[in-house]
Amino acid sequence: MNGSVNPVRIVVGVDGSQASLAALREAVRLAELLGAAVEAVAAWEPPAKPSSYQARGIGSFEEGARRVLDQALADAFGPVLPQALSARTERGGAAAVLADASRGARYLVVGRRGHGGIMGTLLGSVSAQSINQADCPVIVVR
Repeated sequence: MNGSVNPVRIVVGVDGSQASLAALREAVRLAELLGAAVEAVAAWEPPAKPSSYQARGIGSFEEGARRVLDQALADAFGPVLPQALSARTERGGAAAVLADASRGARYLVVGRRGHGGIMGTLLGSVSAQSINQADCPVIVVR
């Protein structure tokens, strides 16, 4: 065994907001200090009435979340991403997805005020919920 069976992991929530970009940068900075891997996670959910969105030409919400995540990574780091960074989308509410992703992580990093659901009716609610639901210490980046 090489000792890397359970590498140190930092999870960061990404929604494309400026706060989530700051959280991404902070997670990578912390990971460099700890020799950790960073998992960037973007959550997505279909709306309760998807037919109204389909009528407007809005297609796959998962693909949309992936585009937001990819753009956020490019905005935070430019064309060359940090080597220890991985990224994925997960279906579900942001707080629940991040709580699940935090299992076994050293830290969960979130921005203080993001977009929330579809461009945010309850700003800051995901960070507040994450503090209560995460399975590890939570760092809220301003």
